[in-house]
Amino acid sequence: MLSKAAGPIGIFDSGYGGLTILHGIRQLLPQYDYLYLGDNARAPYGARSFDVVYEFTRQAVVRLFEEGCQLVILGCNTASAKALRTIQQQDLPLIDPERRVLGIIRPTAEVIGSLTRSRHVGILATEGTIKSESYTLEIQKLYPDIQVSGVACPFWVPLVEYQEADSPGADYFVKKRVDQLMALDADIDAVILGCTHYPLLMPKIVKYVPTGVRIIAQGDYVADSLRTYLQRHPGMENRCSKGGHVRYLTTENADKFRESAQLFLHEHVEVETITLG
Repeated sequence: MLSKAAGPIGIFDSGYGGLTILHGIRQLLPQYDYLYLGDNARAPYGARSFDVVYEFTRQAVVRLFEEGCQLVILGCNTASAKALRTIQQQDLPLIDPERRVLGIIRPTAEVIGSLTRSRHVGILATEGTIKSESYTLEIQKLYPDIQVSGVACPFWVPLVEYQEADSPGADYFVKKRVDQLMALDADIDAVILGCTHYPLLMPKIVKYVPTGVRIIAQGDYVADSLRTYLQRHPGMENRCSKGGHVRYLTTENADKFRESAQLFLHEHVEVETITLG
């Protein structure tokens, strides 16, 4: 039986990228407790099928619920694109209708209307997120006049996770995909980084996008959306514990997680290794 007591806000990602989402949320909402779960042993999710991503994500959400989370954020674009809707519609009514699972695609889609003047927007993301067309669907649901173009960047996540984001070799892969995106639509004036790893490539991305093109990382927008959500739902806000503490869980080696987390958070973290499935 799942507890009804107040618990930490859960944040899930297939790997480390969701730490950029956690960082943005903690900057704005430091008073809450957080529980981060990275399924690092089975990452990356980007090229996996819808069924596999859904099953892995469901397992993680259930674990976070068992750990006491009343609210879970899928801090992973692939999971948000491929699993969120099914979990919300099919699983939550059976697990606990009062708990909530939120994604990170809609908060970015909601703000894009105020960030583009040309009404031409680009998406740089994983293969899974691009193929799902989730950003296009969400943006055009809210802003039918906006034209969306997307390019998959399959080598960008390994560049970050193998600590090559600052290397000269990274320039080739970043420039190639940015040029490909701008070739699709030269009128793009705002580019969404549709993968939580990509902010760590920001210096390279800035270098190769045309002057005047705005680059949109998700962390701040997701944090602001969460704050608004909690203000609108005081019942859920009361079920989120407030001690300013953070716990970390990983499905891989704890030492490896600690080392990589340093890249994203610039602080030492304690982490516990768990199994899912």
